[in-house]
Amino acid sequence: MVKVAIVGATGVVGSKMIEMFEQYEIAADELVLFSSPRSAGKEVEVQGQMYTVRELTEEAAKEGFDYVIMSAGGGTSKHFAPLFEEGGAIVIDNSSQWRMHEDIDLIVPEINRPVLDRRIIANPNCSTIQSVVALQPLKEKFGLKRVHYTTYQAVSGSGVGGLRDLEEGAKGEAPTTYPHPIHDNVLPHIDVFQEDGYTKEERKMIDETQKILSQPDLAVTATCVRVPVTNSHAVQINVTLDKEATVEEVREAFKGIPHIKLVDNPENNEYPTPLDSTGKSEVFVGRIRKDESLENTFHIWCTADNLLKGAAQNTVQILKMMMETESVQNG
Repeated sequence: MVKVAIVGATGVVGSKMIEMFEQYEIAADELVLFSSPRSAGKEVEVQGQMYTVRELTEEAAKEGFDYVIMSAGGGTSKHFAPLFEEGGAIVIDNSSQWRMHEDIDLIVPEINRPVLDRRIIANPNCSTIQSVVALQPLKEKFGLKRVHYTTYQAVSGSGVGGLRDLEEGAKGEAPTTYPHPIHDNVLPHIDVFQEDGYTKEERKMIDETQKILSQPDLAVTATCVRVPVTNSHAVQINVTLDKEATVEEVREAFKGIPHIKLVDNPENNEYPTPLDSTGKSEVFVGRIRKDESLENTFHIWCTADNLLKGAAQNTVQILKMMMETESVQNG
């Protein structure tokens, strides 16, 4: 009997997680959906069956689950993930709460595997996920020396509040989520500013890249920008390689990889855009060219659906991987 819980089931990412259950054929003997008191009692369909959403409480967290996936914010995760863990569950958390804890695995299934020092697994930042997926083939073939990110992040990354600000801003309404209007505007500001001038989002990308790629000394920097796009993040990656490479060799490194879609034919105006990647499971890569100002350095443009590969899809991929691993171990 496999008992699974989804925490934050009625949120933007939680709803996408539920969609992913069908795509990845997640088989649970018992499924429980949790939410805040505001959404408790709602009816939600999962794989053709209706479920009543329950309020998340400490008592409920101790009911004994095998797997729990969470997308309910850092505060909820900080309090409830250890309770689920104590009850024997493997917890896969989509918030930033656990990502940089030394004893917590930070996982992108195409790149690394959990060691489970603790039974909490962290899902990385949305922009980090698509970026390291694009970087991994280059690491394997050439090695990485330096990475510079500039992100162009969609408003859906801020949940319903970001979507509201974009939609209502077009009607002249004042923003309620962002400090400035996002309609017809660009904000070089995601998450809170820190003392060094970087935002927390930028620091996440730096630290998480080093951890996922197992290169704590990799030189990484980032500028994270919110743009008036509904869905799918874009990232401009400027990467310096260890081994000498040509543009064609870099391009070849991305070919034949199922989870990467190479779209790099600028002569015909073919390159990845957020519209291309929205609703798709792959990370789209293109506009590959040499940076003539730095030795052995290349520009790479990538887009990905931030609610899918950047959040729900990656989380459910981890769940699927853990369920299959434990099934093999248990015979």
